Amino acid sequence: MPLPVPTDEIYERYLKRAISEINELGDELAQAGDELRVPVLGSGHPLADVFMLKHAPQAAEIQEGVAFFGRSGQAILKSLQRLHVDPLAVYGTNCFKFGTESPDDARAWLTREIHIVQPKLIVTMGEETISFVDDLRFPLADPLGEGDIGVVRRFTPTIEALVTPDVDVSLDEQQAKTAFWNAFKALGPWWAEQPPY
Repeated sequence: MPLPVPTDEIYERYLKRAISEINELGDELAQAGDELRVPVLGSGHPLADVFMLKHAPQAAEIQEGVAFFGRSGQAILKSLQRLHVDPLAVYGTNCFKFGTESPDDARAWLTREIHIVQPKLIVTMGEETISFVDDLRFPLADPLGEGDIGVVRRFTPTIEALVTPDVDVSLDEQQAKTAFWNAFKALGPWWAEQPPY
């Protein structure tokens, strides 16, 4: 009779597979682009507990090819630190990888990304992102557009969701910043309840 595989070894196998699948997705996105159209790839842990999701890449992200690069990424990082959430347990991406692709292509890529990362919580930022995620039509999913902002709730049987205002449009005005923070800070208590690795 074979001995059971230690939990650490199982996790390492899942991690290796997730890294491989994220790299494959990145390669496919690079092939879909060209020298004028460079994809903005997700960044963070490939098996993150928290999946940060914005609608479309901003100029700094397009320039660097990395999601959450620039002002929004700095704002999120500071917020994570204030909430004592480990930034190494976070993955961030955009619904649109180029900002110019068809919604069908974008939905297919995002669906794959969510399946690879297998997060416990998706933080959907802004009304366009909420509508986009609802249009993914995940099996057994509750519509995100039908709930309160700033409340962690069920999305699917295995994933919870937190809806916030769009971080990109919340950076320049104090009232918008406050509204984003008031919604985003629900992540802190949720994180504190998660079992340690």
